[in-house]
Amino acid sequence: MTIVPPAPDEPRRPTGVRDPGDAWVVAPSGERYWGRFGAAGLLAFDADRGVLLQHRVSWSHFGGTWGLPGGALHEGEGAIVGALREAQEEAGVPDGAVRARFTSVLDLDVWSYTTVVADVAEAFDPVISDPESVALEWVPVDEVAERPLHPGFASAWPHLRALLDERAVVVVDSANVVGSVPDGWWKDRAGATGRLLSRLDGLAVPASDLGFGVTEWFPDVALVVEGTARAVAAGAAHDAVAVVQAEAAGDDAIVDEAERRVAAGERVVAVTSDRELTERLHGVGVASVRSAGWLRALLDAPAPR
Repeated sequence: MTIVPPAPDEPRRPTGVRDPGDAWVVAPSGERYWGRFGAAGLLAFDADRGVLLQHRVSWSHFGGTWGLPGGALHEGEGAIVGALREAQEEAGVPDGAVRARFTSVLDLDVWSYTTVVADVAEAFDPVISDPESVALEWVPVDEVAERPLHPGFASAWPHLRALLDERAVVVVDSANVVGSVPDGWWKDRAGATGRLLSRLDGLAVPASDLGFGVTEWFPDVALVVEGTARAVAAGAAHDAVAVVQAEAAGDDAIVDEAERRVAAGERVVAVTSDRELTERLHGVGVASVRSAGWLRALLDAPAPR
């Protein structure tokens, strides 16, 4: 691998300051890839308007094509942070306007590109804020392939397009998960459940655990609470976590919630270590049932960046 800095007429940051990541990576076979530390782009999806695409200026790499706002990562910068930063710099994507749904990584050993697919949480109009864009448009999903696409995006689009129709949810047996660690939860069930709730926001799941052929997924979460733990619902305000209060038996509420989600077309992963409940969940068509230990391990893993 060879690192080659950009030529004087190649993209610069608006401030004129060159980041160390702004360089070409040249593979042994001669192909050039932008971004010394890899690159990332944002695929923002709006159910009403489609996908946000950038028409690349003619002098850029594969100029004249349509692709995603994105660019070179900074040293030590995570792909999600980098994709959002680049999208803000190139398309004026506001803070908090999108929520990551999954990531897909093209890893070529010498270089990698991460596509961050995110749902629009608050509608916004893109703004051309640097010289790398001729235009920014919301393009209906069924019309994306009709544009002259950047070759890398064109190759990835069919797979990404199929996944835009997929929704995943993790239905959590809160009593079982809380009770899996002897940390004094029996003294304050509501408090222990509240701590679990706060950790579930932004849960990242390896896509292989959901049966999706991408890298990482950020599913919705349904936390089913019962008994005194139902008190956590009063103050719950989390974008990706729904608190489901069991009116009677907690197991019945978990099965009902899972069945409702399956009927809505979502891919459901249930979390419980209860064997009888596991059998009932398989009976309503959940994709898989994972143990409380599985969820604990995900929560203890380093957060995605």
